[in-house]
Amino acid sequence: MLKDITLGQYFPVDSVIHRLDPRFKIIDTLIFIVMLFSGNHVWNLLAGTIFVILVQGLSKIPFRMSIKSIRPIFPVLVFTAILNLVFIDTGETLWSWKFLKITEGGLQTSIFMICRIILLITGSSLLTYTTSPILLTDAIESLLSPLKKIKFPVHEMAMMMSIALRFIPTLIEETDKIMAAQKARGAMLDNGKLLDRVKAMIPILIPLFVSAFRRAEELATAMECRCYQGGEGRTRLRQLQATGKDYCSLVICLLFFISVILLNLI
Repeated sequence: MLKDITLGQYFPVDSVIHRLDPRFKIIDTLIFIVMLFSGNHVWNLLAGTIFVILVQGLSKIPFRMSIKSIRPIFPVLVFTAILNLVFIDTGETLWSWKFLKITEGGLQTSIFMICRIILLITGSSLLTYTTSPILLTDAIESLLSPLKKIKFPVHEMAMMMSIALRFIPTLIEETDKIMAAQKARGAMLDNGKLLDRVKAMIPILIPLFVSAFRRAEELATAMECRCYQGGEGRTRLRQLQATGKDYCSLVICLLFFISVILLNLI
């Protein structure tokens, strides 16, 4: 299951999406998220599905990677579906047993929420798949640069977000190694009751926290050795410059968003 978590991973492929300005990709992703949650109509899901398929094809990211990003949230999808089925009682009753009741409105809401979450995870994952952590940091810092006027630590915030995304795959790999080592020593991590499984996670969490703090200290030492002093006077290897393709991607996202709004109103 841990190997299926692809959040924070970057896949270097020569595609149109990879070459877009990361600032525009962040804005496009935000527009996509707002479009998904702008209404409770089928048009939102249809536009979101077309958008994800279009970006997926242009980015040349294998479709199996999108499936891989959905697998870890499968328990969340099941839990969300059960909650909507049980607590929403609008519409015609389809099934009932004692105090439990499944209605037509609850079923529709469950299906709608599951599709919405899948599209949200898939579309958002394409941002990290097609953007390196360094470019993502520069883009976030550039977008938040107006906040520097009120003394907001924009560079430090962007750096922390980038480091967090960068080390997610590393921590997942470290957790997998610790679990394999504990199983080799006879630890029963997958058997027993729920409480026993929770207790079995303690020998995993302690070494993981120790490893995370050690990596953080090593990273801080490496940054100090390189005379890192924040964003003041910092130069960049690649300067962000918007092109016609970037504005075209923004226009396409806005057209999707406006179309969904108009269809919902009609």
